[in-house]
Formats: sequence, C-alpha cells, structure tokens
Amino acid sequence: MKRGRSNKQDLRPLPNAGEGASRVSEGRERGRAQSKNAPSPGSLRLPPSPAEGRGLVLVGEFGRAHGLKGEVRLKSHTGDPQAIAGYKPLIASNGKTFSLKNVRPAPGGAPDLLIAIVDGVTTREASEALNRVQLYVERDKLPPPDEEDEFLLADLIGLSIQNEAGEIIGTVVDVPNYGGGDLLEIAPVPSGPTAFLPFTKAFVPSVDVTEKRIIAAPPDDLFEQAKPAPESEDEA
Repeated sequence: MKRGRSNKQDLRPLPNAGEGASRVSEGRERGRAQSKNAPSPGSLRLPPSPAEGRGLVLVGEFGRAHGLKGEVRLKSHTGDPQAIAGYKPLIASNGKTFSLKNVRPAPGGAPDLLIAIVDGVTTREASEALNRVQLYVERDKLPPPDEEDEFLLADLIGLSIQNEAGEIIGTVVDVPNYGGGDLLEIAPVPSGPTAFLPFTKAFVPSVDVTEKRIIAAPPDDLFEQAKPAPESEDEA
C-alpha cells in the first residue's frame, strides 16, 4: 500500500480514464470504469468508510471466483502485491477475518492482481461469496514509509489537488500503476471524467498528508478528453 514519488520525468502520453491493459472489471476497477461521469470528488472517498474510521487501512479486495476449488482473484494494494499474504488477520468491513494460505500472480500480467487461496474456503460457491469484499489491516501493524517520498495509499486517496496558483482542481481517487510508475487518478472539480497524472516530482512537487493536500503542476489539458483518431483516406 506504499506509493513512492519518483524523480523521473515521464514524457509518455497519459492514459485516458478507463484505459490500461491491466484493468479488469472487478473490484474497485469496476467502479472506476464508470468514472466517465464521475460524481463530485467529495462523494468518492469522504467521509471514510466505517472500517477506515476504526483505524483500518485498505490493503486489498477480493474479486471473482477462480476455478472450482475455492480460489479467488484478489487485487492487492500492498507495495509488493504478494506481501498481502503476510498480514494476518485481514479484516472485512463487517469484522469478519480472513487468512491467505497462498497467493500467486493472476494471468494477464497485471502486477497487483493475484490468485489467492483463502484459509477455510474450498468450494467455488464459498469463493463466489467473497466477491467485492474489501480487506483491511490495523494501521499500527503497518511499517512506516521507508523514505520521505513514500506514502501509504490510504493516505493519498482523498487528498485535494491544488495547482501551483493555489486553486483546487480535483481529488485523488486512486493511485494505479500499470507497470510504468505510479499515477494519481484525479476526479476534477466540480465533476467530470477522471484523469491521470504521473506521481513524479516534476508533476507533483509537494505532498502534505497532514494538511490533506497535494500541489501539482499538471499540463493545461489534463482533463480534456482524447479526440478520436481521424479516419484514414483508405477507410473513407
């Protein structure tokens, strides 16, 4: 669940909301796929869930059942995705606890998607019942960030984004990583499709978790929708 701010200057085109080969329609990804008409930032993550209000930090979410023997897909939010298996117990928002016996990367290449064997879950029916169950750990069981530019994912989500003129332009709703570095997914003010900003010092010069704000230097067209490619003369 740690996210590091990089010194790299990423010049690649930013993905559009909903893009990314690693994105799948499960877990929190499903909700984000609907963000083409995102609700206002204030309704996305605030107030915190009852679990987070109890000092719990979100570290993962079960997805669809996998196979017939009780395995289940799992989206991990830990820095090392497979490290989620080392946190015991994992606590659901209803207080039920889970323990992971084994995890392995899920097919498809997305680093944060796993196949999990859950202690006591041995049938497909039982694993299907886990779909969309979010998993938390107690905050005081988490190691502190190792470096100045490392942050807990839970501390970044919900922070307001200001431009360098001090204007609030959006709120962080997720911090995905598609293999090229962490990205801030930002819901604009007052509403609209989300956009992605590389989580680098060039684009994000200041992060103040205590004051719950991020100072960003986004491109002017951050929230502009990508235009469809013109049809070639051969296709006309």
